[in-house]
Amino acid sequence: MPVTATASPALAADAVEPGRSLWQDAWARLRRNRMAVIGGVVLIVLTALSLLGPLFLAYSYEEQNLALGAAPPSAAHLLGTDKLGRDQLARLFFGGRVSLLVGLAATSVSLTIGVLWGSIAGYAGGKLDAVMMRIVDILYALPFTIFVILLMTVFGRNFILLFVAIGAVEWLTMARIVRGQVLALKRQEFIEAAVALGLRKSRIVLRHVVPNVLGPVMVYTTLTIPAVMLLEAFLSFLGLGVQPPMSSWGLLIKEGAEQMEEAPWLLIYPAAVFAATLFSLNFLGDGLRDALDVRASKD
Repeated sequence: MPVTATASPALAADAVEPGRSLWQDAWARLRRNRMAVIGGVVLIVLTALSLLGPLFLAYSYEEQNLALGAAPPSAAHLLGTDKLGRDQLARLFFGGRVSLLVGLAATSVSLTIGVLWGSIAGYAGGKLDAVMMRIVDILYALPFTIFVILLMTVFGRNFILLFVAIGAVEWLTMARIVRGQVLALKRQEFIEAAVALGLRKSRIVLRHVVPNVLGPVMVYTTLTIPAVMLLEAFLSFLGLGVQPPMSSWGLLIKEGAEQMEEAPWLLIYPAAVFAATLFSLNFLGDGLRDALDVRASKD
């Protein structure tokens, strides 16, 4: 009789490929997306320059030298100066801090309110869902610019109002996205099992529903940050956002547009940095969307 060779248990165990979690698989797919990786690197570099750059400059963002005026780039001022003789590079770095802070803070407000609102509405269903989503529809109908002007008129111009105004609008889309995800999730077996075990609804929402919508939420968050930054730039362009002597990329673009013919460098540099940031965030968001797609084929 022929002798059949059997592999040892140790060799069989070594031949089995170790499993990977959803997040490990998503990270592997994200690293293979060149544009997303480039976008992430550019975003990290710009953030680091905005946070650490002012520490290595000889001028502050508000230091004036009226004798210089709007001087072109030179060895002393690498990106030139504005009409008040303020160093443009220092103002660009400080403006990055403000723009990125507005983007992250307002997005955090949008994320917190939108996820909780959408999760509760989607899981509760019925009349509560109808009332909550009609409130969202009403807020959607309010013109954003008029809403901001009313806030500025009632409370005065305040930097914190940017977070309130932008966050109060941007959470609406997040709530709709999360609600749609929750409506699909609550019919899954693991949610029905949690209900059968007698868990409280609040526990089911926070411990089982919310963690399972993090994928789409993360993707939309990366796309919300550039939208928020654009809103801040739009408000600053209208004179409703950051006020001098403070600086933001939107305010720098506004000032540069006013002097575009006499001093084009005042517009070119902040517009280029702002565009690079928006492109990076969008590329990263697209990469995350593809990486977190559970239907994507695994290698």
